[in-house]
Amino acid sequence: MNTIKQLCIISGKGGTGKTTVAASLAALMPGDKVLADCDVDASNLPLVLGGRRIEIQPFRAGLLAQIDLEKCTSCGECLSACRFDAVIIQNGVYGIDAIKCEGCKVCEHVCPEDAITMKEMDAGECYVSETSYGPLVHARLEPGRENSGKLVTHVRDRALELAKERGAGYILVDGAPGTGCPVIATLSGVNLALLVVEPTVAGVQALERIIRVAEHFGVPCVTCLNKWDLNPEAARDIQKIAEDRGAPLVAQIPFDRAVVDAMLLGRPVVEVEAPVLRKAFEGLWHSLEERLQSDGR
Repeated sequence: MNTIKQLCIISGKGGTGKTTVAASLAALMPGDKVLADCDVDASNLPLVLGGRRIEIQPFRAGLLAQIDLEKCTSCGECLSACRFDAVIIQNGVYGIDAIKCEGCKVCEHVCPEDAITMKEMDAGECYVSETSYGPLVHARLEPGRENSGKLVTHVRDRALELAKERGAGYILVDGAPGTGCPVIATLSGVNLALLVVEPTVAGVQALERIIRVAEHFGVPCVTCLNKWDLNPEAARDIQKIAEDRGAPLVAQIPFDRAVVDAMLLGRPVVEVEAPVLRKAFEGLWHSLEERLQSDGR
């Protein structure tokens, strides 16, 4: 039986306050935990929790063709075969446009002189930071690079390693927005998913999408309605959808200017003077803790 309980926070769309919720839970959860930010395209949790970077690992993914000019005879076979117009000629010299190259290996296959090889690209970095709330694993994907799902898996794996090394009981994962590959990699193997939603038409649509994704992978989920009092009518609709779809509402977080103040200070909301918000987040963590402890996986 897995004794490390993994909770991921996802949203189906950006702007719902997912990282705000994650940071507050990080501050409220017991100390035996490891944190992970799986939004590798725009990691925000380190901005709120701070910390000191203690580990950097390069991340390599995707292939880029390289031409050995000493072997190249300028026969043009690679130029004719490339469907992505990645083979270029400058001043009579053949080369590769790194932006257009898809790493499909066709040019390597057709080259009669074996002048083309494929090289794995530097695609980003993975970090471990020590914060006041526990170790935080996070990453940065280079703009335009692929395999974000693979980098998310690397973050998850490193977080699990740290949890085992330190005897942690929990892993708290802040996921990426949307429903794509990074979110699927975030959901894999977790005990519970917390869906953060806002009371808007787009929020309702995002909730329905992310519930379908969680259902597909067999991950139990619950819902947190953020800024619920901005649109009570939509909030009631969301509560009904959540209940009907088996993702019960476990918290309603009111809108409060203190959230903005906390972000400006670079601190979790529960650490500023906002008693109503703190009570709401404490109730949320109590509900999540009960579900995590009763989960037999």
